[in-house]
Amino acid sequence: MAGRGLDLRWVPGVLCVSLILEAASTKAHERIQFSPGAVNQTAMADCRAVCGLNTSDRCNFVRMNPDCHSDGGYLDYLEGIFCRFPPNLLPLAITLYVFWLLYLFLILGVTAAKFFCPNLSAISTSLKLSHNVAGVTFLAFGNGAPDIFSALVAFSDPRTAGLAIGALFGAGVLVTTVVAGGITILHPFMAASRPFLRDIAFYMVAVFLTFTALYLGRVTLAWALVYLGLYVFYVVTVIFCTWVYQRQRNSSLVHSMPETPEMLSDSEDDRVSSNTNSYDYGDEYRPLLLGQETTAEILIQALNPLDYRKWRTQSVSCRILKVAKLPVEFLLLLTVPVVDPDKDDRNWKRPLNCLQLVISPLVLVLTLQSGVYGIYEIGGLFPVWAVVVIVGTGLASVTFFATSNSEPPRLHWLFAFLGFLTSALWINAAATEVVNILRSLGVVFRVSNTVLGLTLLAWGNSIGDVFSDFTLARQGYPRMAFSACFGGIIFNILVGVGLGCLLQIARNHAVEVKLEPDGLLVWVLASALGLSLVFSLVSVPLQCFRLSKAYGFCLLLFYLSFLVVVLLTEFGVIHLKKV
Repeated sequence: MAGRGLDLRWVPGVLCVSLILEAASTKAHERIQFSPGAVNQTAMADCRAVCGLNTSDRCNFVRMNPDCHSDGGYLDYLEGIFCRFPPNLLPLAITLYVFWLLYLFLILGVTAAKFFCPNLSAISTSLKLSHNVAGVTFLAFGNGAPDIFSALVAFSDPRTAGLAIGALFGAGVLVTTVVAGGITILHPFMAASRPFLRDIAFYMVAVFLTFTALYLGRVTLAWALVYLGLYVFYVVTVIFCTWVYQRQRNSSLVHSMPETPEMLSDSEDDRVSSNTNSYDYGDEYRPLLLGQETTAEILIQALNPLDYRKWRTQSVSCRILKVAKLPVEFLLLLTVPVVDPDKDDRNWKRPLNCLQLVISPLVLVLTLQSGVYGIYEIGGLFPVWAVVVIVGTGLASVTFFATSNSEPPRLHWLFAFLGFLTSALWINAAATEVVNILRSLGVVFRVSNTVLGLTLLAWGNSIGDVFSDFTLARQGYPRMAFSACFGGIIFNILVGVGLGCLLQIARNHAVEVKLEPDGLLVWVLASALGLSLVFSLVSVPLQCFRLSKAYGFCLLLFYLSFLVVVLLTEFGVIHLKKV
């Protein structure tokens, strides 16, 4: 999940943020003259106006203005900037926030790749789902987890709904131009015609639905259900197309027909299958010593996120990245069980799994709604987290004495569901902090949520997708990588918008979710996504589905032009004339 990397060239620019804010302070100061007693004026003011105030008034403004408060999350970033740091250390605060943002993206990637996706794969195996159904449901959910959870969090607040729209549309433009173009540059190939036309048609319908919702300024319950219904129809269409493909393939084998561009040969199927299943999620945590191990040794080895054999062969940059990931991986190993159906023992670690029966439910109640339910006291006496610990301890004791170290129990597959829930809430907690940080940076730099969504949030959430798709292309599977570009973003936009708005409607008992698009910018974003899809829909068939490097460079040029137009629109160079 995020190549689509984070552009950090602007980070050193925070050292001059004080000069920027002071240069732009006069106009905003004329709009709002704040005093501690002006509570009514403060309650109605946009939080971005804080940078136009005197430095002595900013802290009180942030604390008293409801528009500056976040509904979720563990940290109040705006209060940290304007109340915890002196004004002369504002550049330092911004720099620390940027590094924390990068680390949160790292947490999202590690959690999704090594804990969320493996458990989803185990669940699909336990439910005996076909590869196609699992691919467009559970595995698509796993690959798009950071995008989906970021969208769910952003849609929970009308002030950050533009962040969700910007991230989903921005990721769409990024995937259909930079990633798709990079794949064709790395390995020109012939695309599968029918899957390509099917996916791009569904994605264009999804974009049209979102464009219409933005025009209307709201998403109703019926509209949210249309999003989810369209995704269900997409899944059914994929299954049907696969069935037709299998029949055609069997017929071609019987009549010895030459294979078509849509059909992979048996040898390629075998190579694809071996490639996609070659990564063993447990390799990094496999014990170095074989033989009978004690319970304590099993626990120590299971909690060790460092493979010393791989460490000796890694480059310096990989070692630095691994050191940064060690605290996250250790915490996740301690709290998230992982079931691996490909292993003989299904990754059964008796002491660790029993310990996780206590810790994982505790994490669930302390991360759900930022811990609101965990600290709730039953009858005003006993907190919920204490009840969870007691019940989990009892269940862990029974499991420990009823099982052995060598053989997994019959109900071991249930740990996959526990790991799925725990890792999902870890991702949700990290995504909440990401959204809150981006909103705080938008307040400081006076940048709209839409721009933050289509740049930082879209880039960060898509790092993993870029690396995986480019790796597949280099290994000789560009068709698979190209198909993943469109299949994944269909899931993200339909489920991200549909489920996000549906949950918000149910949570607030409302009839609709209000959307507050950032003026002309959001229409530029939607138009760019639509144009990129139309360009591919027209140019790919004209090339007889033979994608060349020239096509890839055109897509990259389109994305660069799109970024230039977005920035010019954001800073008012491009604007609509008022009649």
